[in-house]
Amino acid sequence: MLMAARTVCQMLQRRLASSAAAASLSSAELRSHRSALFSKEQARQRSLYPRTEKIEVTLQGPGLQGTLLVMNRGLSTPYSCTRHLTEWHVKSSALALVDGQPWHMHRPLTHSCDLTLLTFKDNDPQIANQAYWRSCAALLGHVLDGAFKDEFNVELLKLPEVPVTAGAFCCDLVLDSRLDSWTPTEENVRSLTRDALQLIHKDLPWEPLDVSATVALEIFSHSRCKQEEVEERAAQSQNGTVSLYRCGDHVTVSGGPLVARTGLCSQYEVTSVHTVGECEWGVLRRAQGLSLPLNLTAHHKVWKMLRKRAERLVEIPSSPTVTPPLITEATPTVTPPQQ
Repeated sequence: MLMAARTVCQMLQRRLASSAAAASLSSAELRSHRSALFSKEQARQRSLYPRTEKIEVTLQGPGLQGTLLVMNRGLSTPYSCTRHLTEWHVKSSALALVDGQPWHMHRPLTHSCDLTLLTFKDNDPQIANQAYWRSCAALLGHVLDGAFKDEFNVELLKLPEVPVTAGAFCCDLVLDSRLDSWTPTEENVRSLTRDALQLIHKDLPWEPLDVSATVALEIFSHSRCKQEEVEERAAQSQNGTVSLYRCGDHVTVSGGPLVARTGLCSQYEVTSVHTVGECEWGVLRRAQGLSLPLNLTAHHKVWKMLRKRAERLVEIPSSPTVTPPLITEATPTVTPPQQ
């Protein structure tokens, strides 16, 4: 009982400290702080392989069955393997399977294994499609994290695991309380889309990093809700680790693998930002969007129908308990996001 009480006290102390940290740093400074800690842990993990050890990677899949590559343990990744193949494999591979398990394209290989490269045009693209949908939501989180003026705090909540059949990917967030009355305009939503398309054009990699709960809590020491997510995911993990991803200077937590890079997105549009209601962190909003991956396009009439569907609020039963919002005619005193 004493141990449990001590643990609860430590959690409360961390969360109280996170409020002070968030108050003392701007949004840009927080992103820089998280990214620096990510780089520090990334360098530490790479130093665990001081000498080169070779592993054998046996490729599986159409046209590659049985192809053997000799790679470097702890350094080589599935992406490294594609560079020994063709330009098509380099550009089209979204995700990998290592011994049958989903594996990020930039995650180092640690042992000899069977490797399958996944694309969106496979006979069964379900695993790649779900990773893509999750990545689109993470990209939307990246956009929202930097969309508002530096003086306003943005709390990105746990990314909802939404199936592709829901019609839209989702990102839940709570804005600074000074923005509680803000109602996004069509131009605000278009601005978010433009920001996302810029990140897609940059073709940034999603860098994976599995870390201990202690490291993850330090990285998100500013955010009470992220600390809670870290503790939850660490408790659910077999080895107590948490999967982080970085894109540019944006660091996020993910419950599953993301695709290799932002440039795998083709058509991408933010469709709506809904006010869902009150939750424990404040006014819960749900940003939604629609996207198709590289090499897959939709006719403008089909896209218009899909977009119409993606505008509607996606109901997520596992979301935090919320109180439905009051409908008012209040006019916001600020007009974020930044243009």
